[in-house]
Amino acid sequence: MGDDVQTLPFGSWPSPIDAALAAAHDGHPEWVGLVGDEAWWTEPRPTEGGRRTLVRRHADGSEESVLPAPWNVRSRVIEYGGQPWAGVVQDGRPLVVFVNFADQRLYRYEPGGDPRPLTPVSPVGGGLRWADPVLLLDRGEVWCVLEEFTGDGPTDVRRVLAAVPLDGSAAQDRDAVRELTEARHRFVTGPRISPDGRHVAWLGWDHPRMPWDGTELVLAQVREDGTLQAARTVAGGPEESIAQVDWAHDGALLYASDRTGWWNLYRDGQPLCPREEEFGGPLWKLGQRWFAPLESGLIAVVHGRGATALGILDPESAEVVDAAGPWTEFAPTLAVLGERVVAVGASPRSDHEVVELDTRTGRARVIGARHDDSVDPAYYPEPQIRTFTGPAGREIHAHIYPPHHPGCVAPGDQLPPYVVWAHGGPTSRAPLVLDLSIAYFTSRGIGVAEVNYGGSTGHGREYRNRLREQWGVVDVEDCAAVALALADEGTADRDRLAIRGGSAGGWTAAASLTATDVYACGTIVYPILDLAGWGEGETHDFESQYLETLVGPLAEVPARYAERSPTEHADRITAPFLLLQGLDDVICPPAQCERFLARMEGRRVPHAYLAFEGEGHGFRRADTMIRSLEAELSLYAQVFVLNPPGIPTLELSK
Repeated sequence: MGDDVQTLPFGSWPSPIDAALAAAHDGHPEWVGLVGDEAWWTEPRPTEGGRRTLVRRHADGSEESVLPAPWNVRSRVIEYGGQPWAGVVQDGRPLVVFVNFADQRLYRYEPGGDPRPLTPVSPVGGGLRWADPVLLLDRGEVWCVLEEFTGDGPTDVRRVLAAVPLDGSAAQDRDAVRELTEARHRFVTGPRISPDGRHVAWLGWDHPRMPWDGTELVLAQVREDGTLQAARTVAGGPEESIAQVDWAHDGALLYASDRTGWWNLYRDGQPLCPREEEFGGPLWKLGQRWFAPLESGLIAVVHGRGATALGILDPESAEVVDAAGPWTEFAPTLAVLGERVVAVGASPRSDHEVVELDTRTGRARVIGARHDDSVDPAYYPEPQIRTFTGPAGREIHAHIYPPHHPGCVAPGDQLPPYVVWAHGGPTSRAPLVLDLSIAYFTSRGIGVAEVNYGGSTGHGREYRNRLREQWGVVDVEDCAAVALALADEGTADRDRLAIRGGSAGGWTAAASLTATDVYACGTIVYPILDLAGWGEGETHDFESQYLETLVGPLAEVPARYAERSPTEHADRITAPFLLLQGLDDVICPPAQCERFLARMEGRRVPHAYLAFEGEGHGFRRADTMIRSLEAELSLYAQVFVLNPPGIPTLELSK
């Protein structure tokens, strides 16, 4: 060890990774597509009001943001959105349709011109929304999901497949939109049209199920006039989740089903590569793709157990060959053309990048959104993939990020503080990728433990189902088990443990503070705090009955909703906390935070509440993210008695 290493207490190490740097790298490219032979994708712009732009990669390798601010390419269908654009080449020029976030209208765009609206604005409720478009030039239409509000309530809504004319004739005329299906399912994904154009397939599901509980694969015939007939369910059901459907080039129907307990691929109902790993995932956004068929008959797949790889599946041999490269995680977005595959990959040393794989050579390379080390990578954390033992001997998967700094160590008798991160979802998982928000803490001498608690994805249906009717129990127990194991083995300081999470992770953080004495403090971000309120119409339609499986049927176990809600047990909270909330959040509305804080009044527990105008569910603006990160660090500094240089002090009220 060189002479230039300083000995400083944990939490006081000077770091070049400030909150502004972390905020600038928040979000990542998604929704890749090929327009002709050019790769296009969406990319976040945190410093431009958090909008998402459409990026085009030209033949010479240069990248161009094709839409200036304030255009924001993002759908609000099911609030989490979905594939917001599609493009083709017509007469040698790109023709693109996209959804604009502000008005949720579908627009047509050709480079050199201004976007022109294709759909009308609806004055009712949340309006007309669109997602997962498919361009059909021969019909002069774009086929997509239409979400239409029928009243002012969040669940006054219907969803169908619809055809929008490309000539703009529906821009002021709702009646010019052609509905392709009846509202036979409450939720539908976008249409997938067979190579011969004669059939169309899509997924549908109904309350109280979520798409990872049970979906149906629907197949219909396309008549000459473009109407659909003879729609029938060909796979799926209440306890079988089909995550994606598509067509092979020879007309075979491909889909990912978890009927064996793992999302595996099927071709016309026959298993292609039966393995105890996932070839699909939780459908939080319409149009997510874990597989894409190539003209050769091979299939590009995003697959794995826990982390995901990009591979090429040969249906004949059932073998998968993974792309070589540094990436340890691939997002559920794929585009293919000929033998080329475009994907989005990341690793613990690199942020998400647009990657192209040539299946003939097996060579993968970065072609867009290239990761650029804005600080010396020596400051990046070095995660450990670990499995812990929880209550009743159950396995708990986690990523441990110890404090890490190239020029600092702590005094030998000190143990570091640790923050347990509970991911959102809860049917989701923490990916193993470079996150500068984690590096913000680890480079200052604060450890982070990301816990993929029971209920997380990536480990099969049985692991997912651990959370059924156990939300607020299993997630809380698993996070606590990891935190205490780190303390018991001498990795973390038992007296300086914290918990933090957003959305469903905010629930887990709050529930952990009411149900355990493991943590000295917590950070609760746009949380669910009151189950009964959330289950009785305070949230949006997509998740309005999620609690029926996570907690139990409200009509049968109403007492359980009260028993587990942090709002009902605010009197049990003794640890200081920070509450962060977006005022435009329709998924976890601010009313939940306000009721919770009203219950805390007079309890003399130090806390702070930061509410941000113009922010929804998931912060997108750089200034919000900077304020949030610095406030979180200040909370830990005050509770753990740390001295991070240059951080504004968060005022804690009692």
